[in-house]
Amino acid sequence: LSTAASQLPSPNHRRYYTLSRRSLPAIPSGDYSLCCIHLPPCIASALLKPLTPFPPALCGCCFLSFSPLRLSSVFAIWQNLELGDMSAATFNSVSCSRGCWWKGDGKIWKTNKPNGDYRLNVKRHSVVSPKGLSISCSKLDKEVRVALLGASGYTGAEIIRLLANHPSFGIGLMTADRNAGKSIESVFPHLVTQKDLPTLISTSDADFSDVDAVFCCLPHGTTQEIIKGLPHGLKIVDLSADFRLQDISEYEQWYGQAHKAPDLQEEAVYGLTEMFREQIKAARLVANPGCYPTSIQLPLVPLIKAKLIRDQNIIIDAKSGVSGAGRGAKVSNLYTELSEGIMSYGVTKHRHVPEIEQGLSEASGVKVTVSFTPHLMPMSRGMQSTIYVEMAPGATVDELYEQLKLSYEKEEFVRVLEKGVVPRTHDVRGSNYCYMNVFPDRIPNRAIIISVIDNLVKGASGQAIQNLNIMMGLPENTGLASYLPVFP
Repeated sequence: LSTAASQLPSPNHRRYYTLSRRSLPAIPSGDYSLCCIHLPPCIASALLKPLTPFPPALCGCCFLSFSPLRLSSVFAIWQNLELGDMSAATFNSVSCSRGCWWKGDGKIWKTNKPNGDYRLNVKRHSVVSPKGLSISCSKLDKEVRVALLGASGYTGAEIIRLLANHPSFGIGLMTADRNAGKSIESVFPHLVTQKDLPTLISTSDADFSDVDAVFCCLPHGTTQEIIKGLPHGLKIVDLSADFRLQDISEYEQWYGQAHKAPDLQEEAVYGLTEMFREQIKAARLVANPGCYPTSIQLPLVPLIKAKLIRDQNIIIDAKSGVSGAGRGAKVSNLYTELSEGIMSYGVTKHRHVPEIEQGLSEASGVKVTVSFTPHLMPMSRGMQSTIYVEMAPGATVDELYEQLKLSYEKEEFVRVLEKGVVPRTHDVRGSNYCYMNVFPDRIPNRAIIISVIDNLVKGASGQAIQNLNIMMGLPENTGLASYLPVFP
């Protein structure tokens, strides 16, 4: 048994007890603000049994949480906390949950209060102290009511899946014109467990008076007029391409129709989260990036800004799962057309080209033109962009690698892998992560960059939730950090 109270500001109120595998020390009674016991996961269950129910002197709330490295468990007990109408006796049951704390975000713990839920937020700090413990006796903040337009597409279904674990967002309205009147499980049977979702309705019948935010998952060309007609106070994340291009004449050139909401285009913020986080905070309308542009700009923009690569002769060979082509019935998407083969499409004219070039040109300060060829792969989801670049004079692959590490060292969802490790789409499947790495080319002064994402998550719905979290003042990983990649 060891005590580290001398390291803390007020040792009379906080103590650390080290628990060995062989002994479970008695916890002295006293006026503790917080008592933490750290132990290996293998004996977590051994701790729960002796302390449940609490001894009379230890009436409090406890939780079990694994650290990000999953090396230890934390068991915390709060005692004698006076919270207005909610005394310590409110927390008279054990509440256990597994999870990780990241970048100071809080955890929500539900109590057994009969007339409503209360919350206990624990911030991540280097030492445990009352300053790191915030307790509110008010009810949970008002749930953010979300409307989902285009719920019958793949990106709509992914938003429903990801929001199932979101503590603050609730879906109050869902539209799907061709499936109006149906339940969501009749369209997507894998969502049958989501019993509290509203029935699908047509967009024209939607009432937005009781929603706070909108995810718009409609096809390009249909979104501009709909968003133009929404109440001005709503926060909107548009997953179509209708507001991604700042130059409306370029939109007309690539999408074959005039822009129907040019005033809104001036207001729209491009939602590549890691690049435009500050602008997103104050935005009303965010244009969620496309999947290919996300996987390409994340590695290239930091290198262009650092002038480590030339902004010419960039060659991008990108491959996507078939879900990237949407859910609409097309002959080219039939099983026999796609299985056991690879299909290039949109050669020299894919509509993501101007979006990619817009982002790279902004980073460079001059017009950047890329050679971009996308391919459909016989897999349902996943995306890999293999990018061939010329290094700036005197630059090395090691410098490119270190710049990417520096750019993303504090980012939760972008990971630069260890040197020599090749990113795989398998390793990000179902998650909001982007994995990347850089390799030397056999041709002198050239480098190869590989970037992988899940096209439906980081390439669409996950990044959309990440953006709305920021717009609503929430930690951007809320509801997303618990979704680890699915493998095998």
